[in-house]
Amino acid sequence: MDEQTRDLLKLGRDAYNKREYSRAESYLIRVLEKHDNFADVFNMLGVIYHDRGLFSKAQQHFEQALAINPAYTEAALNLAVTYNDLGRYSEAKETFNKALLASRTQPGELDPFVRGKIANMYAEIGDVFQAAGLYKQASDEYKKALELGPGFVDIRLKLAQTFRDQGEQEEAITQFRQILEERPKYIAARIHLGVTLYSLGKTEEAIAEWNEVLKTDPDNKSCQMYLNLVKEDK
Repeated sequence: MDEQTRDLLKLGRDAYNKREYSRAESYLIRVLEKHDNFADVFNMLGVIYHDRGLFSKAQQHFEQALAINPAYTEAALNLAVTYNDLGRYSEAKETFNKALLASRTQPGELDPFVRGKIANMYAEIGDVFQAAGLYKQASDEYKKALELGPGFVDIRLKLAQTFRDQGEQEEAITQFRQILEERPKYIAARIHLGVTLYSLGKTEEAIAEWNEVLKTDPDNKSCQMYLNLVKEDK
């Protein structure tokens, strides 16, 4: 995550926590323009749209949050409320029951919601180390986060990028591929996998990954640019 995006995310969260929703929305939308893999950003925007009575738009954002992080209990509960407001009562009940079931743990275990919160805290510490160029410390924090939330593909993406930035391209590729095994249409992971493969001279494999992205997102400017650059090099 670049410094500008990190600043926008902090400003957006601060405004959201103060219930200054219009200001929060302006920052959070700009974050998603650069990074569409933050589950909590989609959840916050969903809350903002729900507060305005834009229930269909809120629903889309909560669903996207859950697509990124299926264990996101808060987003699931918000989605259940939104389904109810839309008159989709059976879906509301089903989503609500799933959220409650997911939050039940055995004595001595962390509640999944709490586990997710702690995982995100580790990830935020990792972001600070990563921004400072302390990649080993950053990767250690991301690993701690993934121990608590192994299905948090957004955090695994950060770990993969950190491995790449510290020169461990093969480990980065392993992490990118693990993400894509779980989420084959996770565009950000496939784009970065292509970049990493290209850095290792595996040009044809990189091209294959970028072309795969264009099958589902034909207007993806990043992939178009990378493919054009590769053509110029040939």
